[in-house]
Amino acid sequence: VAQCGIKIDGLEEITTNLNAYISSGKALNLRGEIDGPPDTPYTGAKYHLEIFVSDTYPFNPPKVRFVTKIWHPNISSVTGAICLDILKDQWAAAMTLRTVLLSLQALLATPEPDDPQDAVVANQYKKDRKLFEKTARHWANIYAEGPTREPECDAAVQQLADMGFSEEKARSALSTMHWSVSDALENLCKS
Repeated sequence: VAQCGIKIDGLEEITTNLNAYISSGKALNLRGEIDGPPDTPYTGAKYHLEIFVSDTYPFNPPKVRFVTKIWHPNISSVTGAICLDILKDQWAAAMTLRTVLLSLQALLATPEPDDPQDAVVANQYKKDRKLFEKTARHWANIYAEGPTREPECDAAVQQLADMGFSEEKARSALSTMHWSVSDALENLCKS
């Protein structure tokens, strides 16, 4: 993978800090990578994407999902599914994979909480922006090599892990329950 750009068998060139490369030797199953945009909770993080380009491309959009876990209103924190208009009904044949990657990077910088993929994250974004940013930075640090640690979040996860819960389940419950250890514990015990 080169930062300067690559060309994939007849597909357009991907440039700048947006990378795409062939996955498993299949020209239509691609992997992509985008950097978290500056001045966001995702700054300095690297996000890996799964890109499926069907034989109807460019007339139909590629199917894209985040492989790297992310806390964002328009991206499922569980599956990585993305809610972005150009990947659905606003696709045009003139659009390229570069357009998709740039649009995803722009989506990270400007979430659309009124058209969410993850309602819990969107609700947190709308009601408590500081808590959302703290949670997103924590997830970026843990899952996407983001540079900013959130020691309070780390401590809360460790507290539940010490009770026997996996770190991933503890992090998910804490993120959903506004980092309240008691509420997250209650939520974990119900499931």
